[in-house]
Amino acid sequence: MTGASKTPQRTCIGCGTGADKRDLLRIVRTKDGDVLIDRGGRVNGRGAYVCHKSECFEHAVRKGRLGPALRVRVEEEDAERLRRDFEESLAVEGTSGQGR
Repeated sequence: MTGASKTPQRTCIGCGTGADKRDLLRIVRTKDGDVLIDRGGRVNGRGAYVCHKSECFEHAVRKGRLGPALRVRVEEEDAERLRRDFEESLAVEGTSGQGR
């Protein structure tokens, strides 16, 4: 029996909204403990998802939701680096015209 496959659903750790996995931006903790933005959604590791809005990212960081979701301690330097990478991801999507 073949049926239409459903897109996996994920929840934004910033606002709590559920959405298709491809409509959210993934933040991943690699097996080495590095935390980074996973634009393609394919990096191995534990992931957390946020909407493509700065407000959601900031809320997740401010409320301390990023660390528990990734099961790692997120230091202020890590949060700043992720913030820059997140904003860069938004800018790239905005200029590509493809958005998610």
